[in-house]
Amino acid sequence: MELTWYGLSCFRLMERGQATVITDPYNGELGLPPLKVRGDVVTVSHNARGHNNITAVNGRQHALTGPGEYEIGGVFITGIATAQEAHTSQNVLFLFDYGNLTIAHLGDMEKVPTQTQIEALEQVNVLLVPVGGGTSLNAAQAAELVSMLEPSIVIPMHYQIPDLKLKLEGVERFLKEMGVTRPEEEGSLKIVASSLPEETQVVLLTPRL
Repeated sequence: MELTWYGLSCFRLMERGQATVITDPYNGELGLPPLKVRGDVVTVSHNARGHNNITAVNGRQHALTGPGEYEIGGVFITGIATAQEAHTSQNVLFLFDYGNLTIAHLGDMEKVPTQTQIEALEQVNVLLVPVGGGTSLNAAQAAELVSMLEPSIVIPMHYQIPDLKLKLEGVERFLKEMGVTRPEEEGSLKIVASSLPEETQVVLLTPRL
């Protein structure tokens, strides 16, 4: 499994012989370069310009924008609606089950999940979690959720990076909350299920812009 981050909440999930998934593609109005990405499946956590630019994904065959269960290209995908404030649109977290590896993308989750949602996330190996505040979890909330779920790998997303025209916090506060002083930084992350760390590891991905 290879994970690549394109900034904000946009990732590419690739596994040989299975569908390539693109999460939350953003548009070109936010200061980041236009997306140049290809995938089979696009997931959209909520209807906002930083997350719903489906047409930016070349080769797409399926676009998933709501709750449900899907099996596409050997990947089992579950979309679960999460509680949001009344003034914001519905958020959907997506679980991607590749057989021996499960990845959770939390979208713009605003609140620590309900017990039912926690139970759905308990078997997650890799957690893609927003940490920059704004309309999503802040650093303290994200760290609390990580401690509840105890995933093998945590990848922070949806935080301030150069040129981004959104008011988000940087990743530094989340790292402090997690007690991480020297995080691993990778251009992309290759994961093998048989060699997942026993204790939760935070990995910073450098956005591919």
